[in-house]
Amino acid sequence: MSHNSVLEVIDLAVTFNTERGPLRVLDGVSFSLPAGRTVALVGESGCGKSVTSLAVMGLLPPSGRIDGTIRLEGREIAELPAEQRRLLRGQELAMIFQEPMTSLNPAFTAGEQVAEALRLHQGLDRAAADARAVAMLNAVRIPEAARRARQYPHQLSGGMRQRVMIAMALACRPRVLIADEPTTALDVTVQAQILSLLDDLRRDTGTAVLLITHDLGVVADHADEVVVMYAGRIAETGPTRQVLSTPQHPYTVGLLGAAPRLDGERGGRLASVEGTVPDLANPPPGCRFKARCPFRIAKCDEQPPLIEVGPGQRSACWRAPLDQILEAA
Repeated sequence: MSHNSVLEVIDLAVTFNTERGPLRVLDGVSFSLPAGRTVALVGESGCGKSVTSLAVMGLLPPSGRIDGTIRLEGREIAELPAEQRRLLRGQELAMIFQEPMTSLNPAFTAGEQVAEALRLHQGLDRAAADARAVAMLNAVRIPEAARRARQYPHQLSGGMRQRVMIAMALACRPRVLIADEPTTALDVTVQAQILSLLDDLRRDTGTAVLLITHDLGVVADHADEVVVMYAGRIAETGPTRQVLSTPQHPYTVGLLGAAPRLDGERGGRLASVEGTVPDLANPPPGCRFKARCPFRIAKCDEQPPLIEVGPGQRSACWRAPLDQILEAA
């Protein structure tokens, strides 16, 4: 782990008690988040991205059990009592939830919802908190911020609601910001504005950003490092440019092949990763991607370790590095 990491997640596992018995949805997930940098968690639905973020935030349901280590600026926080975890949220850890249409409270104005965190965590009186809330709405580039602060969520567009969510998350200048699909349901123009805004705020405040997405284009433009997840485990991790230009896990290769390309054949079919994610209630032994992998070998029945395959780049594949295999393919 990097010595300047704000957040360190080490060998994180999450198990839910279900009617079918214990269900381990995360298994051995480790990554670090340096100050002022963006790390992206990538993978298809159900791979464990959002569960990872909820575990870090302390927002798992009571049926979820955490094993492993979560350190915030050197402090172990996974085992903190619920009240102490609650005090961290908003003050040092903040999250932009996936759906701004439903994450805001319809009974309170935009300004009231931003000001609440300031009153709770920084002890500001109502007038000071309201003034700071307007300043935050202005900082996230909401026009006529003072007027918009008096409006309710239903009076705001999707892009403005997303900006309100960002203002709420950043109001107390947290050390870590988790952005879970922060541009869901937004058109591409507003999406670009929101992501650019997050980049600017990260640079200005030094906040570390954990970006959760399935969009590799967003990752390429906005993330410094990428963690590719599959079926609750890390498949590959490393510097974004390196992982996207020379992927060293068959799943990463498949994700990149399935992404639309401007130089692709006009009218041609997009490539796809055949098959489906395995049932985590009864996961296969060894590599969880093996049933869908075009490069599988007998040794894939054993779980591969996450090994270094390049400067800062690691892959959990027995055949990595894949350079010769991909050239032959």
